[in-house]
This record gives sequence, C-alpha cells and structure tokens, in this order.
Amino acid sequence: MMKKLNFTLFKKSAAILGIATLIFMGSCKDDDHPEQEVTTISAIVSTNKDFSLLKSALIQADLVDVLAGNGPFTVFAPNNAAFVAAGLDSETKIKALPVADLKKILLYHVLSQKTVSSSLPNAANTAVKTQAEADVFITKNNNGVFVNGAAVTQADVMATNGVIHVINTVLMPPTGNIVQVAQANSNFTFLVAAVLRASQGSTNVAQVLSGTGPLTVFAPTNDAFINAGFATVAAIQAADPAVLTSILTYHVISGRVLSSDLTEAAQPATVNGGKVMISLSGGAKVKGNKNATAATISPANLLTTNGVIHVIDQVLLP
Repeated sequence: MMKKLNFTLFKKSAAILGIATLIFMGSCKDDDHPEQEVTTISAIVSTNKDFSLLKSALIQADLVDVLAGNGPFTVFAPNNAAFVAAGLDSETKIKALPVADLKKILLYHVLSQKTVSSSLPNAANTAVKTQAEADVFITKNNNGVFVNGAAVTQADVMATNGVIHVINTVLMPPTGNIVQVAQANSNFTFLVAAVLRASQGSTNVAQVLSGTGPLTVFAPTNDAFINAGFATVAAIQAADPAVLTSILTYHVISGRVLSSDLTEAAQPATVNGGKVMISLSGGAKVKGNKNATAATISPANLLTTNGVIHVIDQVLLP
C-alpha cells in the first residue's frame, strides 16, 4: 500500500514539474530571446548618435523612406566627423544646401546592390555606378578598403535591406572635368591663368586637361604660385608659354591616382617626362626635382569627370 501511494505521489510531482518547466521555457522564449527586430539602413542611421548629421541630411533630402525600402543597398555612410570636415557641422548648414544638390551628394554614397567587404576584389579604383548616376572608385589593398580615396573605418554593418560601410569623408560627385573644376575653385585662380597662358604656345594644355583622361593633377594654390615668384595673375599672363607648359605638365600624371594609391618613395612619371617623389610620413607629400622641400597634399581626392585633383602648397619644379 505504501509503495503504491509513493508511486502516485511521484507521478503527480513529475506532472507538476513538467508544467513548471514548460512555463519556464515559454518565459525564456518571450523574455530572454525576443524575435530579432527589423533594422533597415534608415533605422540604423536614425538610432546611431555618430550618424546624427547624416540623419539630418537624409531627412532634408527626403531619402529616409528610400533607405528604409527593400533595396538591397550598399551605403558608404559618412560619420559626424566626416560632415564636420566637409563644413557641414550643423543641421542649419545642411538645410542651407539646395535639396537637389544634397540629394545628389547622398545618392553618390549609395549602390543599388549589397556589397560586403569580403566580396570586393583586391584591386585599385574599381569603378562602381552609384544611384547618383556617377561612378565611385573602390580600392581594396593591404591597408584596407577605400572609396574615392576615403577610408572605410568600419565595414559590414548589416541591415535587413543591405549593408553600411562607415567612411571618414563626405564624397562629392564630380561636377566637371579638371579645367572646369579648377575654374570653379577660387583657390586656383593663378593655376587657371597659367593653363590658359600656356595654351597660347605650341601645346594646348587646357585641351589636354579637358580630355578623356583619366589624369591626376597636383594643383598648386594661389599662394603656391605667389611663393614661386608669380606675384600676380598679370605676371603669369606675361610669362613664356613654353616655360609654363613645362611646369604645368610636370604636375600631371597619367591615370587616376587617388590618395589610397600613393606609396612611400614612389616616383611616378609625369606627362612632361620627369618624375616626382612621393612621401607619406607625416601625411602625403610630393616633391619636385628642384624643390628644396616636399609639397603637402591637402585636400586630396577632388574627383573630376576625367580624373582627380590633389591640392598642393608648392609649385613643383622639374
């Protein structure tokens, strides 16, 4: 009789324990392992404090819903530091941009496919079409992944509708060829005058720099020309076109050479047949054969439709 009673109690206890276990497991499923929240690219941007300026830009350009859509997309996402460096350090400044221009800038950061970093080829300047209908140039090498020379600081932030790669620069779509971009930049007034004066000689330098390319130009600022002895634009206009042609073509390299392509101690050949010397210690620099010191490259990677411009603070002397 006692054994039968004990067995009955054991069955009741086991049943109670089983019910308790099921209740506990159900509780764990609901509380400890909730279903994964749907997180689109727009949602990631809106909840990450380091993308607050990008968020403001997307709202202003009416692109939030686009990047919340099905995609898939790849977004090269500039962080706040990138916007600050571009002079867009507040929502007010972002709103001051024409909406059409801002939208084009932002779409220049968006690809119409999902591209994770592991799928990128180990190559320099792979052209990829963006939603702004202009190419970006992606490089993957031992130093990392770069787009238009800008470093990817965090790759493969996964979203339900694509992937984000964080970058340290706001990418600007090209607005013209090398000559047109120089003409639109007030820091290149002396350079433009030199190109036009040189073109009055036997070589039409302006035509060369407006051609298909691609070309890379180390572009001296106005102060660089003044420090080289050209005190005024009038002085440039009075110079020998042949001399200016020799100098200017010494600043030009065949091919699109972005900052991510520059290597220590490289000596690329210039269009005039000479060589310049590259150094990277303490920042990218380029030195002419007869320069006492190297010129600092800053800013780099001004994309044009036929190449790239790197701004320098000295005139290179062949």
